[in-house]
Amino acid sequence: MTTPAEIDELVNKRLDELLPQKLEALLQARAEAKTPSMAIIATKGTLDWAYPPFILASTAAALGWDVTIFYTFYGLNLVKKDVSDLKVSPLGNPGMPMKMPFGPDWFKSINWNIPNIVQAGIPGFETLATSLMQQTIKNNGVATIAELRELAQEAGVKFVVCQMTVELFGFSHDDFIDGMDYVGAASFLPVAQQADVTLFI
Repeated sequence: MTTPAEIDELVNKRLDELLPQKLEALLQARAEAKTPSMAIIATKGTLDWAYPPFILASTAAALGWDVTIFYTFYGLNLVKKDVSDLKVSPLGNPGMPMKMPFGPDWFKSINWNIPNIVQAGIPGFETLATSLMQQTIKNNGVATIAELRELAQEAGVKFVVCQMTVELFGFSHDDFIDGMDYVGAASFLPVAQQADVTLFI
């Protein structure tokens, strides 16, 4: 006849065998049921830096993620009603060789590494660089910032604006597109803390 101590030992042994499998299955089921989330902090307000937050946000939203973009400082330029005045600043940007968006292929393939002294010294160089970037975007069929922004909103991306920066720069809520929340950093931090992916752009 089996003693109570032997029964306890058998039960404990069986629990040791089954419990890790059950816990692993439970954790996997919870992970599969959880909706991934992303928080993006957008701080740059130039044409080239406008694309990453909108592309990443709209892609993640299309995959079913919960996405929030927090716009602060110069990132506010990305949610103003008019974004047609966004510019590219090639000055001090070694990662930006200039390529021409027109002409024969051999001409378009040249990397125009223009020294900073030239970029800084020629009036209107930033406007030229912006025009070339806009033409490159158009030639390649890439959506405009306004189109990407609208796509992100339609996909359910939450737009959150730093109220302190709005006041600091002397903006009013009328300067910005509809559908945004105006909060302080303290309201956004829990979103970033709990997100699966948090990006600073």
